[in-house]
Amino acid sequence: MDNIKSVSVIGGGTMGNGIAQVFAVGGFEVVLCDIADSALQRAVATIEKNLERMAAREKISGEVRTQALARLRCSTRLAEAARAQLVVEAASESWDVKAKLFKELDRLSPPETILATNTSSLSITKLAAVTGRPGQVIGMHFMNPAPVMQLVEVIRALQTSEAVFETVQALARRLGKTPVSVKNSPAFVANRILLPMINEAICALHEGLASAEDIDTVMKLGANHPQGPLALADMIGLDVCLSVLQVLYEGFNDPKYRPCPLLKEMVDAGYLGRKSGRGFYQY
Repeated sequence: MDNIKSVSVIGGGTMGNGIAQVFAVGGFEVVLCDIADSALQRAVATIEKNLERMAAREKISGEVRTQALARLRCSTRLAEAARAQLVVEAASESWDVKAKLFKELDRLSPPETILATNTSSLSITKLAAVTGRPGQVIGMHFMNPAPVMQLVEVIRALQTSEAVFETVQALARRLGKTPVSVKNSPAFVANRILLPMINEAICALHEGLASAEDIDTVMKLGANHPQGPLALADMIGLDVCLSVLQVLYEGFNDPKYRPCPLLKEMVDAGYLGRKSGRGFYQY
């Protein structure tokens, strides 16, 4: 399984286009798949802009930029994407969406294809169980933004084979990333630690302890964080933050993971952060 050359990424959003860019720059043939042509057009425009910026800053050569774009194709047909040796699902953080996709991918993909998910919180074991190839299902959780962040959480389902695990670990290293092995558990490691901190910052704002700007300043200057938790929540997406916290709350049945009422209200209002133009800050 260590001869993987073709990769498909399902989902043209922020994570999907970032992951597609990483694989294309890494030398893989990539198919980026989404149900909407408009999403794919936005994704390619974002990738082109990112690669232009990287070339201008001499982080990559102009030749690497040109070759990466030449290796990237787009499709709205899941059957075309399913032909790759590795499929990385980066669709909405919804169990129903992901379970349906994995059933379809299992039906459409060649028997040897590895099915990976970029889920930030959902059970890999449960996703593996909806397929007829549970040993070839694994979590490959890139951090946001994927082209910049070095970490990839590699999450084994209970059923994941050792060969698939070792293949995905090696792939992450080929991409210049640092893979960390994580057991299947609600929200894994990064978000299990990060989201309760973000939630506590939202609670502090909800209780009127300080302004959003001052809460973020406290964590930047007092804890040496590169970005404040409320600005980070806006970048992640408040709907995604809420989804992860709900998975933690339901998964552990522990009140310490209960989402702040202000977070729920903002999501209800459509204030989702950067992607909607308004969250804890205006964009």
